[in-house]
Formats: sequence, structure tokens, C-alpha cells
Amino acid sequence: MNDSSWGAPSQAGYAGPWAPADRGPARGAAPAGPAYDAHEALHPSEKRPMPTVPDIPAPGGNQDDDRGAARLSGPPGRDDSLHLSPPPVTPHRSQEPMPSAPQPPPSAPQKKSAGRDLGAAIGVGVGLGAVIVASLFIVKAVFVGVIAVAVVVGLWELTSRLKERKGIEAPLIPLAVGGAAMVVAGYARGAEGAWVAMALTALAVLVWRMTEPPDGYLKDVTAGVFAAFYVPFLATFVAMMLTAHDGPQRVLTFLLLTVVSDTGAYAIGWRFGKHKLAPRISPGKTREGLIGAVTFAMAAGAVCMHFLIDDGTWWQGLLLGLAVAASATLGDLGESMIKRDLGIKDMGTVLPGHGGIMDRLDSLLPTAPVVWLLLVVFVGSA
Repeated sequence: MNDSSWGAPSQAGYAGPWAPADRGPARGAAPAGPAYDAHEALHPSEKRPMPTVPDIPAPGGNQDDDRGAARLSGPPGRDDSLHLSPPPVTPHRSQEPMPSAPQPPPSAPQKKSAGRDLGAAIGVGVGLGAVIVASLFIVKAVFVGVIAVAVVVGLWELTSRLKERKGIEAPLIPLAVGGAAMVVAGYARGAEGAWVAMALTALAVLVWRMTEPPDGYLKDVTAGVFAAFYVPFLATFVAMMLTAHDGPQRVLTFLLLTVVSDTGAYAIGWRFGKHKLAPRISPGKTREGLIGAVTFAMAAGAVCMHFLIDDGTWWQGLLLGLAVAASATLGDLGESMIKRDLGIKDMGTVLPGHGGIMDRLDSLLPTAPVVWLLLVVFVGSA
């Protein structure tokens, strides 16, 4: 059945597309238009009712229901198909474009910063170097005194930070006295004297702490023994280097290689550093900086061993520089680990531009026994 069989009535008898079937033309009347059906005219009782348009449009169609949206298009007598005009679409609020926030103007690229006062750092470094070199080549005993003072100040900084940040009260007096004695014993009696002084200092820490309440005794004496080993005992190897006939040159080689290693790591890492070396310990250190430290230290080692150390050769200097770069980097990372545990940036403030004494001894202390041992192996201890 096509659309025309649904009944498109004439103008006179039109009652809407859903008019009841029994209100059609009378029996025997002439057909009213092109929708005339002979069967309907002869047998009106058999006329079929017009089906109703379903209220719900077919899925997917853009149609309204039959309650006011349907209309006939075209004049009567033509194909009066239903054309359902969709209502005007109102965009949902979520579909409305949101006003864009004003974008801030692009900031100019920032230059890398060293993070410290370079002028003060250079001035303090030059002053310390002058004091060390003067005491080293004029009177050896004066340089031993410089080492002892640095040890005592370093112990004061370390124990103060432990007490402030962790509540650990490592006894400073026995540590300071035993640390200074340790340096003197290492210079006067060598390695044996250093070990004996270390043992007596640890015993003094245990006894001294007994005068306080027992709460926290174990952590206090443990921190005290650690401080005695970390600061004065490692510094004793510098004093033992000084006992050789070319002792000042050995100490100067030790200091130069350590400083050159730190400088190479800083210069190359600041300029080219992209890959972090140990981000959880020291985010500022990079692998490129480590390569710079190794390169600079090996070159300086070859020069120092050839020109400063008696019977030294350039290839020994290469090995010495490699070892210094490794030990200095590990020492720097070790103190960074301590400072991270304590939640501080510097151990002290006595050296403008550098922090504290311990912030300058961090790479020197673990490097001292390495240089002492390699020099003994390469050229002897006399």
C-alpha cells in the first residue's frame, strides 16, 4: 500500500488525516479525488480504518510526535506525506564554548645560576689556599695545627646539627680533644699512633656519656664514634702524608687533585649537565659532571706526579687522578646523604659562599686515605 491509499480527501470533505472512516463520502457518491477507491465506494462497511501514527518516532529519526509538530505539505489531491519539521536545536550548556583564560606572556629564558655568592666563594677560597700553602711550606708543624683546627670546627658543626635536627647529643668535648690528639699522633707516630688515638677517643666518648641519663645513650655514643672516625681519623692521613721527605708536595698534590676534580665536575656539569647522577641524594650532580671530574683530575694527576712527586710518572698520575675523582665524588655524595637526612642545605655558615667547614671537607676527608695509600704504593712512604 503506498502513501496515496491512506486517503488525501478533497477540499470540501477534508477532516484531517486521522478522521474516522465512517465519515467518508455517502454511498453512491462520486469519487472525491484521485484517492478514490472503487472497493471503498461499493462496500463502505468493509473500509479499513486508517492506522494511527505512532507517538514515538522511529529510533534515529529527527521527528517530533503527532501532538502538534506534524503538518501536511502540498495542496489536497497530491501526495500528502507527513513532513515533520524538527524543533530548533538549543545547544546544551556543556556544548557552549568556554571563554579561554588569558595566557600569560612568555617569560624570558632564565640563565643558570650557581646558587651561591661566587665572589665571596672565590675570595674565601683564595684566602684559605694562601694560609694552607704558607703553613705547608714554611713550618710543617703549623700546617698540622691548621688541620687540627679544621677538625675541631668540623666536629662542632656536625654535633650541633645532629643535636638540632635529630636530638642526638654526641659529646663534643671528648671528640674535640681526641680529634686534635689523633691528628698529632698520626703526624708523630704514623698509622699506629692514629689507630691508638682513635680507640682512646671512642672510649672517652663512651665514658663521658655515662654522666648523663641513660635515655638515648646508644644513639649518642654511636653518633660520637661515627663523628670521631669521619672527621679526625680520616684527616689524620693528611698529617701522615706530611711526614715524607717530599711531604709538602704530596699534600699539595692531594689538595690540587681534589679541588680540580670538584672544579671540573662543577664546570662541565653546570654547562653540559643533563643526566642526573644520583637524583635522590644530590639532584645537582650529573653524569656529565662526573666525566668532567675524571678528565680534569687525571690531567692534573699526570702533571703533578711528573713535576711534584719524586720518582713519580705521568701514568701513575692518571691512575691517581681517576681514584681521586671517584673518592671525591663519593665523599660529596656521602655528606649530601647526611644533610638530606638532617634536612639542611649546609653544615654551617662560617665560610661565606661555601657554607661550613664540613661543606669543604666533604670531598677531602675520604680522598686523604686514598691518596696516601697510592703514593705509598707508587713511590714509597719515606
